[in-house]
Amino acid sequence: MTDFIELARNRRSIRKYTEQAVEPEKIEKLLQAALMAPAGKRLNPWEFVVVEDRAILRQMAGCRTYGSQMLEGSPLGIVICADASVSDTWKFDCAIAAENILLEAADLGLGACWVQVLDRMVKDDSDETAEQMVRSLLGIPEHLNVICIISVGYKNEERQPRELEKLQYDKVHYGKY
Repeated sequence: MTDFIELARNRRSIRKYTEQAVEPEKIEKLLQAALMAPAGKRLNPWEFVVVEDRAILRQMAGCRTYGSQMLEGSPLGIVICADASVSDTWKFDCAIAAENILLEAADLGLGACWVQVLDRMVKDDSDETAEQMVRSLLGIPEHLNVICIISVGYKNEERQPRELEKLQYDKVHYGKY
């Protein structure tokens, strides 16, 4: 069994990828991890769009001024959407599913990074939201909120594991604040 603390220490946001495609069996494991995520009342408000088309990934890389450019070199993007009418915990449920994908990617030896879409603009001076742009590119129905995109691929950069000595234990309180 995987040592979870080691997995968490080594899971870092990776923004540079090789050209190698992610194999279908690994994509399936990423989706299984997402679909097994806990959700409020087990209502599962999330939906996932798997994007492997490099031209579309390049277009999605422009959904924000900062923080989405890694999609241009990514061989895979997993868009996480939710139907807010299904559950009042939809944002949290999607965040948990995203984290499951990020951890599974690390466990599979892949790199991954979260791209925030919800409540972000395409450009600072734009009237178009990142959500509108992604929805339009992928034909996502209006009743779904686009939460984020997880870029995934084989790492073309190395990041050091988190140092346990540098964890912010001053933010931990026992019993009461």
